Amino acid sequence: MYYQRLSDDEIIEGFREGDSNIIREYFYGDCEAGYRLFDQRYQLSGKQNLDFMSLAHQYAIYLMEHNWKPLEDHSPEVSLKTWLIGGFRYVVLDALKWYHREYGSITFEDYLQSFDMKGDNLRLQFNRIVEDICDHAPLDRWDRLIITMMLIRGFKGKEVAAECGITPSAVSQRYNKLKDEIIVPYFRKNFDMDLDMPEVMDERAIVMSEAMLEEAPMGMPAPMAYEDMRMSKTEVPGMEKKRTTPEFITELQPNEIFVFGSNLKGMHGGGAAYIAYRKFGAIMCQGVGLQGQSYAIPTMQGGVETIKPYVDEFIQFAKENKNLTFLVTRIGCGIAGFTDNEISPLFEKAHDVENIVLPPNW
Repeated sequence: MYYQRLSDDEIIEGFREGDSNIIREYFYGDCEAGYRLFDQRYQLSGKQNLDFMSLAHQYAIYLMEHNWKPLEDHSPEVSLKTWLIGGFRYVVLDALKWYHREYGSITFEDYLQSFDMKGDNLRLQFNRIVEDICDHAPLDRWDRLIITMMLIRGFKGKEVAAECGITPSAVSQRYNKLKDEIIVPYFRKNFDMDLDMPEVMDERAIVMSEAMLEEAPMGMPAPMAYEDMRMSKTEVPGMEKKRTTPEFITELQPNEIFVFGSNLKGMHGGGAAYIAYRKFGAIMCQGVGLQGQSYAIPTMQGGVETIKPYVDEFIQFAKENKNLTFLVTRIGCGIAGFTDNEISPLFEKAHDVENIVLPPNW
């Protein structure tokens, strides 16, 4: 159809001008696709005032009251359709909250299912939320492993028990305690079901807007733009600037390799491993070595001493492949639960290898 060739800007302008064809094709068409998914999970069509037209009209009224501007605020790396359905999801969840007449009547499991949309960025958003919990909540390594395996990788309790060497009952008890005391409160505090547009972020959406740069208070350094972050270097007076690995790696040059922490089974379900799998050619079930434009170093198999042989192997590999540049992420410092001070000494010999780039302060 003709309208399928319109750009996102043209679609939004069509919404503003009240173009019935564009509104029917893009707004109601995309919302209907989202509604079908949510209806399968919540049986919306059988509940009063939760039919498609009622919810879509509610969403349309909200957007029209704001001159459709919430749709302009999405990252250029996220499709308008994904962003629009993400906003509609919040309308659905808010309507369900009204339907049950009390906060929390939607189960946490139902809330999680609303992220389970294959092929778009909502699942990536959910993974980021879980990773944020693992990074900031007071969890030990086993807590992180259980949360990651069950919420990100989709393993069952018996499979997690086998991995952890404990009983399924123990896994269930530990997971339920984590869910009640940490996970659910975190979601409710940070990702409640308001009508604000959700932050559906793609891994490449780390670009600061000009408005944010202009509004940075005097005396406070403005955030770096993407191009600056990608070529971040550590400045040392009297010495040549040395490149360091940026916090966010969203694309690679043809000769660059993304070095990430993995597990021996090669289940690349979270953190840098997930990015390696999605973007840089990491292969599921391959937990060690070069794969595509990525290199896996196992960090989940035990203490720091079990990681060192793989780091030494990586350093030797880099020396033998001087045509490649290896960007080392903070392996082991996320889900695996180690600190920079524990991992960085393993890379002491890497400082003398010109084609290995390390994180700042390593």
